[in-house]
Amino acid sequence: MRFAHVTVPDQPRPVLAVVQGETALVVRDLLADGPATLHELIVGGDALLDRVRDAAAGAGGGIPLSQVGYASAVLAPPVVLAVGLNYAAHASELSLKADTAPTVFTLWPNSLTGHEATTTWPRSLSESVDYEAELGVIIGRAAKDVTVDDALDHVWGYTVVNDITARDIQFSEAQWSRCKSFDGFTPTGPFAVTADEVGDPQDLHIWTVVDGHRVQDASTGQMIRSVATLVAHLSQSATLLPGTLISTGSPGGAGYSRDPQIFLRDRSTVTVGVDGIGELTTHCRIVD
Repeated sequence: MRFAHVTVPDQPRPVLAVVQGETALVVRDLLADGPATLHELIVGGDALLDRVRDAAAGAGGGIPLSQVGYASAVLAPPVVLAVGLNYAAHASELSLKADTAPTVFTLWPNSLTGHEATTTWPRSLSESVDYEAELGVIIGRAAKDVTVDDALDHVWGYTVVNDITARDIQFSEAQWSRCKSFDGFTPTGPFAVTADEVGDPQDLHIWTVVDGHRVQDASTGQMIRSVATLVAHLSQSATLLPGTLISTGSPGGAGYSRDPQIFLRDRSTVTVGVDGIGELTTHCRIVD
C-alpha cells in the first residue's frame, strides 16, 4: 500500500491518506477511529494496517492527487538516522574514507518537509548547497540486537529522501548534523510504501534531476552496506523504535564533485526519485 500525509481544501492540517492510482483516500473518512498519522498506523501493527486495507479496497470516490498538497511522508519520527558514505562512488568523490563501520548521524526534525515544498536558506550561511538522493527506510517493529537475516522483518516500508547538504559547513565542522539540518533540508515522500510492495530494497533505481539535468543515476544494489546490514548494525547500540526513519546514503554524482561544480541555486528545482516508490521535488530559494 501507499500512504501520504496530504493537505486538502477542508483540512488545514496534514491528514493520512491511502494513495490508490491518482486518488487519495483520507483514512479518517474510511475508518472513524482510523489513524491520523503514519506513526499511529505503524504503532497499530498489522491488525490496523489490515483494517485500513480492507476499508480502502471497498471505497469509492477520493480526492484527485492533483488537488492535494503534501507534508513530509514521516511527520514526527522517534529519530531520523542518516548514514553517510554508503556508496563507494560518493565516498570517493568527496575524498572521504568509507570506514569499517557506517558513518551515522542524526537529522533534526525541523529539517523535515514534503513534496513540492520550497526550501529557503540565507546566502550568508551557504552558497554550496548540494543534493543527495537516498532511500529512506521506515522501521515497523522495534528492533534490538537483530541479525542481518531477520532485519528486514522489522522494516515497515520505504520512502524517498533528499539529504540536502551545505558542503562548506560539512567540511568545516567535525559533525554532519547541522550542515544537513537547516529548515527544510530533509524533504521526504511524497509516499510511504509498505515493504511488500517494494520487494528487494537492493534492486531499486535511484536518481536525481537538477534543473532538467540528470545528475545521479544508480542502483541501491551499489550500497556498501545493505539495508539489512544497516538495520542490524544500528540495532546493536539502541532499540530502533517503530516509525524511526533511516536515510541510507547517496550514490555518486554529487554537485560538489563535478567540474564545474553544481550547487542548488536560487529558484533551482531538484527532483530525487526511487523507482517503484516515488519522485520527490523541492524548490529552492536563497535569500540575502
